[in-house]
Formats: sequence, structure tokens, C-alpha cells
Amino acid sequence: MSETKTARTYNQNHVPRKHTPGQRRVSIYMSWSYPAEAGRNPLELDNRFSTMTEVRRVAWPAYEEPKWSDPLQFQQGIAGSLELFFWAFAPFQEFVGEITGQVVPVFQRIDQAGFKLPIDERVLADTDTLLVFGLDHNVTGQDALPEEIDALKNFLKREGTCLVLGPHHEVGLSDDPTVQNMEYRHHGDALVPRQQRFGRYTRGLMKGLETPVENRYGLRPLRDRETKKLAPVSKASDLDEKGFLNGVTTLNFHMHLPHYAVTDDNSSVRVLARQPIDTSKPHPFIEEGNTEFNMLLWMPPQGDRAGDILFADSTIFSTLFGADDSLRNFWRNLATAK
Repeated sequence: MSETKTARTYNQNHVPRKHTPGQRRVSIYMSWSYPAEAGRNPLELDNRFSTMTEVRRVAWPAYEEPKWSDPLQFQQGIAGSLELFFWAFAPFQEFVGEITGQVVPVFQRIDQAGFKLPIDERVLADTDTLLVFGLDHNVTGQDALPEEIDALKNFLKREGTCLVLGPHHEVGLSDDPTVQNMEYRHHGDALVPRQQRFGRYTRGLMKGLETPVENRYGLRPLRDRETKKLAPVSKASDLDEKGFLNGVTTLNFHMHLPHYAVTDDNSSVRVLARQPIDTSKPHPFIEEGNTEFNMLLWMPPQGDRAGDILFADSTIFSTLFGADDSLRNFWRNLATAK
């Protein structure tokens, strides 16, 4: 999380980017309502983000510098932890901006000031690659509108477009507290409650776009116990015709990543990468005999859809748990894909 080198601005309208051959325009869309997430009752145990105070307690002493811990400088409630997402996405924005020569904006469905921005031409007209980060808790009621689905269908008719959908994890689907506790102990993140269900908005988009994919569970990737290095992904290089995973051995570590289940075996979905699971602690998905989960999926152009659809979790674009050359290679491949 690097310090800003230039003056920051806020509360300004997006300046549309001009189309320049060879310079993809990448945009990020956060599917949440910031006020709805920040306004969740901290007394509720489930289905909310942590407060910044909880983050500091669990991650101590990582966030004890005044810029994080001083309530006169940084918000200590849920809003503070939401701001960490923006900090963590900034290196991706900077990296891709340098490669493409284009600014990478971040849009929010409902922002801090209450301005609503559904996905429409204001977002899509000057975008070639759109990343939709499904970080809205289901309980906040963010439903994809029919107009948004139609707008994305039209967007994907444009040659060279790419839509990256990233519904986050689905923890605690079962009402059985024993199963919920098994999932919790598997991923091992004290900041994630026994039930934390995400993806209502992105699931609506996936249904409307007829993509047979569903985000399930929150699984801990396998790491070497001594070096802590992430286990390499299992790549289906023969299916990766556009080279999304060229030069990529690992993506990113996160303690609870979703399994992107393909719900129709006859579909055109290609599973490009699977991540080995840490099986040292039980989980319902492991008990079914699984040792890997689907990490990166691709739906090539088909019919009147000229654009690509990818499925990749938002944490792959975050630096909360670091970034290495392999991850940056993926960012570069995505930003330069044709």
C-alpha cells in the first residue's frame, strides 16, 4: 500500500477516455452500496464487514501506525475496513494504467455520498474491459436491474470487449452451526464470521447473461508450510487460447476464495485454472473428494456475443496479501488481451 504521490480529488465526475488502438480502457465496478455496508450494525455477528478496530485487533500490530489507528485520521468503524479495499486495488490501477496509458477508474453502485450508479453507458461507453467486483453482502439487497443486463449484453456485442465477473465467497450457506464452524475453522480467518454471503448482484448478472456459474464456499488455498509460498495453479494451457495465464504460476493468496462451480456440463465455460486446497482441516467440499477448486474461468465469444467473459475473484486484483511477478503477469495479460 504505497503512499499517494499526487494530490487527491474527490466528488468529481468521470472524464470519458478516448479510444486509442492498442490501449485498452479498463474499469472497476464495485457492486456494493457503500452506505449499506458501512451502516451495518456491528452488534450483528454475521453478514457484515469487520470494523477497522476488529481488523487492528486481529492483525496487530500491522495497522497500529497513526495513519490507520488514529481515529482523527482514519475511520475506525466498518467504513475504515471498506477503505482498505480501495488502498489494496490502487497498485493494480497504477500498474494497468502504466501499461495501457489509460486511467483505471473505480465506480461504485452507491458511493459514500449516496450517488447511485447502475451499470449503464456512463460506465460502459469508454470501457473495453470491465471488472465487476461482487463484494455486496446479500442482505443489502443489491439486485441487478433488467436494464443493466441489457446494457452488458450490448457492451459484449462490441468486438474486443471483456467482462470479468468476481462474485466473492459464499461462507455459511448451511443453517447447521456445526457445518458453519467447520467452514470457519477451515479458512482460519478470525475476521470472517460463520456466515458471510456475497454475490447477490453478480449472481443476478450471471443469471441474466445466462452464464452457468455459481460462487460457492470460501476455501483456503494450499501453501508450503515452511516457505509460505502459494501452491502453483493447475493450468489448462490447451484451453487458454488468448494467453491469459502466460507466465503465470500462481495468482494470489487469500484465506477464503470462492469455488466457481460450473452448473452446466454442456456449456462453453472453460476452466483455465484450478487452485489446490489446503486439506489440513476438513470442509464439506473436501469431504466430497475435492482437492482443487475452480479459480479462473473463461467463456469465449459465442453467437452474437463478441466479447469475452471471465470469472476471477476480486482478491486477485488486490494487494492486501501482496503481489508478485506471476500475479502482475496475469494483470498484464488481461490488460493487453486482444
